[in-house]
Amino acid sequence: MIAVLSVLGLITTGGYALYPSSSEVVDLTPANFDRLVVQSDAVWIVEFYAPWCGHCQQFVPEYSKAATALKGVIKVGAVNVDEHKSLGGQYGVQGFPTVKIFGANKNKPDDYNGPRTAQGLVDAGFDSLRSKVSMQMSGKKSGGSGSSGKKGDPKDVIELTDSNFDSLVLNSEDMWLVEFYAPWCGHCKNLAPHWAQAASELKGKVKLGALDATVHTIKSNQYGVQGYPTIKFFPPGKKDASSASEYNGGRTGNDIVNWALEKLAENVPAPEIKEVIDEDSLKEACEQHPLCVVAVLPHILDCQADCRNSYLDILTKMGDKYKKKMWGWIWAEAGAQPELETMLEIGGFGYPAMAVMNTKKMKYSLLRGSFSSDGINEFLRDLSFGRGSTAPVKGAALPKINPTEPWDGKDGELPPEEDIDLSDVDLDDIDNKDEL
Repeated sequence: MIAVLSVLGLITTGGYALYPSSSEVVDLTPANFDRLVVQSDAVWIVEFYAPWCGHCQQFVPEYSKAATALKGVIKVGAVNVDEHKSLGGQYGVQGFPTVKIFGANKNKPDDYNGPRTAQGLVDAGFDSLRSKVSMQMSGKKSGGSGSSGKKGDPKDVIELTDSNFDSLVLNSEDMWLVEFYAPWCGHCKNLAPHWAQAASELKGKVKLGALDATVHTIKSNQYGVQGYPTIKFFPPGKKDASSASEYNGGRTGNDIVNWALEKLAENVPAPEIKEVIDEDSLKEACEQHPLCVVAVLPHILDCQADCRNSYLDILTKMGDKYKKKMWGWIWAEAGAQPELETMLEIGGFGYPAMAVMNTKKMKYSLLRGSFSSDGINEFLRDLSFGRGSTAPVKGAALPKINPTEPWDGKDGELPPEEDIDLSDVDLDDIDNKDEL
């Protein structure tokens, strides 16, 4: 299941797809996945791929052939995980290509581990179809062609009015999705449980609000609301009324969550590269993020301010490149945090050194290549797609951190030499000593 880079090392942009619009392979995105796949009664075969993946490129002819053969019987789709990472994460995709079959239980798709041939895919598709038909004949209920089954708390949806809209939405740094509704609107009533589900799942990341447009007409008129429900998107950061744009995703809880997470990833700021100066700084970077990148830089006497800043510039550049991953980024001076270095086996290859840690699984991976933009990029790219070796964290817990003063940004200075008083030394005694 795990692909290696093709010989040419093809790197493509997010907009590149392996399957043209004329293909029988349906392009699946967070905006349409729930509607087309999860809520559908049809059996779906879905490939999760990356455009740069050599195995994915080789798989295109056979996968396309299977889609043509199954037309009208079984649906065949594909997700570009480079472009739609939230879907890859939702279904636990760790390598490419990954193929899953959404059959009788749409909430628990089956992994396809058969041959990467059209015939293998067709056979697996019909096996899933037969299983689904058998369940329906026996009267058993298949799992979820509706929502994910998760229930949200309506209290997580923030009630908005003409008087509080600007202070809560426009004057906040948060990302918002706002529903303009009418109490009598049937579509609004159908949306309500999905809106609550999304609000609960996105709590702490994205805020969801609702405004009764029949009562609070100032805001509904300001935003040009003409039908119900109307959903507006307000990006994170500073904003005003002109910042609003139309929500164009699906109307299920999962659709809304996936769309919002995609937007959140697009707008996430570059992470701050923080120095480890106490236990809180380590916990914030490593326990509050999916992964944390730990760099140990040379001692300031071995690598003065310009040298250290050059390494920090590399980390900043990589942090910006991988900001959508929402990882934590920290650094420490060589020797300042010995227990951290011992735990991650950093320093054995010299400094600078780097490791990436998952505190939930208590595993880490060590950078074996060069501490450069290219070397770190290759290391992190492999990790983000499930490649690379990992090892258990020694002690299975975060280490003790020595409190230190943060670096002042200046060059290091050697401690002043001690003055030695030679007035009491008898030089005659030295001269009379036997030579070795």
